[in-house]
Amino acid sequence: MTLNWSTIADRSDGRDNNFNLLRILAALGVLVSHAYPVTLGPEGPQLLEGWLKGVTLGDACVLIFFAISGFFITRSFDHKKDLRSFLLARVLRIFPALVVMLVIIVLIAGLWVSSTSDEQFWASGAEYAGRNFLLFLPAPDLPGLFVTNPFGPIVNSSLWTLSYEIMCYLWVLACGLLGLLAGPRAFLIALAAFAIATAVKVAWDMPPRFETFLYLGLPFIIGMSFYIWRAVVPLSGRLALALVVLAALSHPTPAFLPVMILAMSYSVFVIGYARIPVLGQYNRLGDYSYGAYIYAFPLQQAAVAAGFMTPLLNMAVALPLAVICAVLSWRYVEAPALKMRLRLAKTAL
Repeated sequence: MTLNWSTIADRSDGRDNNFNLLRILAALGVLVSHAYPVTLGPEGPQLLEGWLKGVTLGDACVLIFFAISGFFITRSFDHKKDLRSFLLARVLRIFPALVVMLVIIVLIAGLWVSSTSDEQFWASGAEYAGRNFLLFLPAPDLPGLFVTNPFGPIVNSSLWTLSYEIMCYLWVLACGLLGLLAGPRAFLIALAAFAIATAVKVAWDMPPRFETFLYLGLPFIIGMSFYIWRAVVPLSGRLALALVVLAALSHPTPAFLPVMILAMSYSVFVIGYARIPVLGQYNRLGDYSYGAYIYAFPLQQAAVAAGFMTPLLNMAVALPLAVICAVLSWRYVEAPALKMRLRLAKTAL
């Protein structure tokens, strides 16, 4: 008997999918999740935290980002097979919008908001922008900004994930250069290396940064696996439901987190490649997720400073502003940067 179902490979060519929509929903989900600690303080309750054993709505949305990223970054390396083009694509996707956002925040804070002296602020502002641009040396606050907010003076709590995103890109690059993306058998070595690293983390206390990398790396490597085995991974709503049920049954056990991440990652790809024409129309608008993600938290902190002190009010004010910033960032920064990448690639030929 032959099973009649589509695989990821049947749907993964081209841009006929729902991933831009899923990404913006994930970015806005992070905003919704952050509305609680931003207004109630970092110890306040968060959505889904009790149901998912400490994983909040924001955490779940970040895991979704990493699962999608694992698939498409691996596809990007496979399609380019050129080190310069791959690195250029990654740099131009992350850093131009990041630079513009950091400069805008420093300028607005320095010119209109901060209560400190100009000399002190601008020196700190330059350091803030420079360190956060480097990603691995983050500066959390700016002088005189958000100092009385319940969450504290942290300007942009979302930026911490970007360094791990870069680390995952380097993981793809290393796997590619070592030939581990050449096929399913070769990729088993990459999976084995990740499994060994996870076992080491369980057996011994490891630096928190290493543990976080493995936590975010799990959905990322699942996404990578979906690409490598795309010819045999089915797109089945029933299988997605079965994985969700399996995750629910494993809730009392230590297996819950990895099973939940697998179920969520697989379900995202089933939805992402579902043929739903009305959802596919969103692709005409652009990919607003990154802009929404990097602008949302400072807007939420600003909303609190302006007196919008409940989660729902914070969402109501910050969400439309984040969408506006995301649209402007895509249209005037991110999309032009992607076009620049294509021009630079042609120049190099």
